[in-house]
Amino acid sequence: MRKLATAAVVAGLFLGGAGAAVAAVADSWHKTPAFRDPGVEFAQVKYLWEPKGRNHGGFHFRGTLNDTDHGDGHNVYVEVKVEGYDWNRFKGVQRKKVSLDKVVWDGAAQYTSLAEMRACRDRGTLRPDNCSDPRTFSRKGR
Repeated sequence: MRKLATAAVVAGLFLGGAGAAVAAVADSWHKTPAFRDPGVEFAQVKYLWEPKGRNHGGFHFRGTLNDTDHGDGHNVYVEVKVEGYDWNRFKGVQRKKVSLDKVVWDGAAQYTSLAEMRACRDRGTLRPDNCSDPRTFSRKGR
């Protein structure tokens, strides 16, 4: 009887571990091609939809933001928008390459399933900024 109970516990632990491994794969980082537009590049981009219990269930991204036109005098930035919310701006540094690792979240964002991202060059107040085409990212399973 003890052997049967032990076998049942071991089987339960094994199946529970397999379920956790599948969940970990679903929550892994995903790569996307670089965002490019004249004067700006956001490269080595990875993103992850956080589960509800971690980082507020937000849209997590990381990458390297680069000012590719050092002589233009303009700054660069990345904008991220989670479904139902406005754009969030993450600034770079002129004539430099900076690493970004950010989470876009709000209390209700954990229930959203879409996010958009684009890289832009800030051309000042008189001229419109130029931005890469936005890309849409969806949360799996929704």
